[in-house]
Amino acid sequence: MNYQKRFVVEPGAKVRLGKIDPAFKGKHESKDKAAPEIQKHVERMAKAQYMLYADGNRSLLVVLQALDAGGKDGVVRHVFTAMNPQGTSVSSFKQPSAMEAAHDFLWRAHLPTPVKGEVVIFNRSHYEDVLVVRVHQLVPKAVWSKRYDLINDFEKILTDNGTRVLKFYLHISPAEQLARFAQRLDDPLRQWKISEADYSERKLWPDYIEAYEDAMERTSTKHAPWYVIPSDHKWFRNLAISEILADALEDMELKLPPTRVDIAEIRRKYHTAAARQGRQGHTPPKEK
Repeated sequence: MNYQKRFVVEPGAKVRLGKIDPAFKGKHESKDKAAPEIQKHVERMAKAQYMLYADGNRSLLVVLQALDAGGKDGVVRHVFTAMNPQGTSVSSFKQPSAMEAAHDFLWRAHLPTPVKGEVVIFNRSHYEDVLVVRVHQLVPKAVWSKRYDLINDFEKILTDNGTRVLKFYLHISPAEQLARFAQRLDDPLRQWKISEADYSERKLWPDYIEAYEDAMERTSTKHAPWYVIPSDHKWFRNLAISEILADALEDMELKLPPTRVDIAEIRRKYHTAAARQGRQGHTPPKEK
């Protein structure tokens, strides 16, 4: 199945999240059935990342957005598991610092964008400034409503500079969110992640859905598309995202750079000489 085509938000299309099944799982019935395919895509990603780094002319920015417990951290842990940490980084977007708040809203987003050859994952992102600020009325509509065009311009600058931008909304149901909250309450290793705000925010669910729908409608473009990923099943979420990322990286037609040295001469001078020495053996020094 081509998840890139199935889940993309086409530019100008209306988004109605209520009509998209968050429990969709495609042809696979279980995590075990999907595991070999996920592994295949992860390995494709690892190979493509090597090519991305070697090519040195392109980069990849992955934006992850979701409601609380949507699975952003899980995607980072499981989908990017095979990527070389030397060329991969994650930036989280929490409440702006005093310095960040004193600048324009995109200031803090530009600095961590990927350099050429690098992959960067935004765990939450610049989209918080048309989501949280809208739902909680932190700035007037006259302010946040202008930000969609600024975001489009920002992402166009990135793509014009060689950065591929892919944006994923992890779509879960209210029931699945509540179940994940319960798991955190019961798991001592995850209790630190739960707060009363997680529950109080649930009453704003319809407002967040409306904000996400508007954001995706206004900012899904050919150069920086949004994908709505059914995420009630974590394994399916990982399957769909890994396939889309692997396909996108391979579509970039990355190439190895030309060799900078004379391979034949290097082989003649060093490799052949070393092999000859190995065949002759090593004569240990005489004891004194």
